[in-house]
Amino acid sequence: MRKILTRPNLSYGQKLFLLATLPLIVAVAAISVLVALQSRALTEREISTLEAQLIDAKKQELKNYVTLARNSFYYIYGNAAPNDEFAKRKIMQILAAMIYGQEGYFFVYDYDGTNLVSPRQTDMINQNWAGLTDSNGVPVTDELIRIARSGGGYHTYLWPKPSSGVEAQMVTYVTSFPSWRWAVGTGVFVDDVIATVINARHEMETRIRRTFLYIGVITMLALLAVFASGMFINVRERRLADSKLKRLTQRVFDAQEEERGRVARELHDSISQILVGVRYAVELARKRFATNDPRAGEALDRSMHSLSGAIQEVRRISRDLRPGVLDDLGLGPAIKALTDDFSTRTGIKTDFSTVVFRNRLDQDARISLYRIAQEALTNIERHSGADHVIVDLRGHRSGASLTIKDNGHGIDRDAERDPSGGMGLRNMQERVDQLDGSLSIQSNRQGTTIIATVPLSHLLTPESGRRNTNKPATELSE
Repeated sequence: MRKILTRPNLSYGQKLFLLATLPLIVAVAAISVLVALQSRALTEREISTLEAQLIDAKKQELKNYVTLARNSFYYIYGNAAPNDEFAKRKIMQILAAMIYGQEGYFFVYDYDGTNLVSPRQTDMINQNWAGLTDSNGVPVTDELIRIARSGGGYHTYLWPKPSSGVEAQMVTYVTSFPSWRWAVGTGVFVDDVIATVINARHEMETRIRRTFLYIGVITMLALLAVFASGMFINVRERRLADSKLKRLTQRVFDAQEEERGRVARELHDSISQILVGVRYAVELARKRFATNDPRAGEALDRSMHSLSGAIQEVRRISRDLRPGVLDDLGLGPAIKALTDDFSTRTGIKTDFSTVVFRNRLDQDARISLYRIAQEALTNIERHSGADHVIVDLRGHRSGASLTIKDNGHGIDRDAERDPSGGMGLRNMQERVDQLDGSLSIQSNRQGTTIIATVPLSHLLTPESGRRNTNKPATELSE
């Protein structure tokens, strides 16, 4: 059975929440890793430094012990001959008596590896321990003798503790009595140093875990804050969107009712009155024909003239609702007819210019730009007080633009900022937004300039325009 994978359908709020939280989680995880690595590296350096300092202190202490011991009987050793057995026994007695703490003592090996002094491990005395190694295979006796013969130094190895017999790490300082061929030294167990290091490392791990816990808590609080703020913004934006949608819907209804009222007034004030006049003229002509009145023809002529006027009114109303020239000839001729009618109706001088398009505008762009021109000219007629209007339509590399400029007194800024006002400007903006275009309005006391631009995606090739409109190539210019 084939397994079908489907992408999760996320809402806008979920996408916004993921967009806000994923970078935060990644950033916090990266910070946590960096903090952990840096903390671990710093702590390891501190622990290594602490261990080195403690061991150095132990070594210095051992060296001091050996130096003090040597100085205490150096007067005997310095005056004795190499074969002075009495002096040797006396110094061995002194070293055997020099025990300290629970584990500390001095030892003596001759260069052949025979143990001469070991007060805490007497079973080793007078036995040869050459070749002795610890449990890890580290040479003990031979290395101590070698260090002593080279002038003295330190050696670290595992050695059983005299108090418990448990093997532990031991640091030893050894020096030599060269005339007697002795290696004399003492050692100290550093298991306390190791325990201190282990405790320090455990504390480090505890601090790192605590740091991760703090970071996790902070991250959770941040995520909750982002979620809460996102929910608040989402609810607020949804309420605002609902409110705007209601206002927009109400504006659409108002515009529809206003358009219906205008059409109704047009029909009632012009066509209805003309048709009533035609009815009376036809009625009068019928009566005159019934009485053989020679003036019956005049009544019919008046009725025919009135019917012609009614037909013109119907065409005018139809052109206002949807100009046929827009579909037949294109946007340029439609706006040209609009400006001519505007100039004739209002007496405002109107100049129209255009540049022939190499491509055609699609239907949505044509309708939107025509309605923008219609809305702008209506606003100029009602509010601007202008006596000269310039309309320019042209195509360019980035799309097409419609520019409408007047020399009126400009737009009232308070009305422009009022959300409930400026319905004409809002309608123009919404039409341009639907085309992914831009609307620029520049207004001052010398006049107003409106520039509506649609992107190149709304321009079709001439071949596409010919297929869609079935017009000859000479009619495809805007």
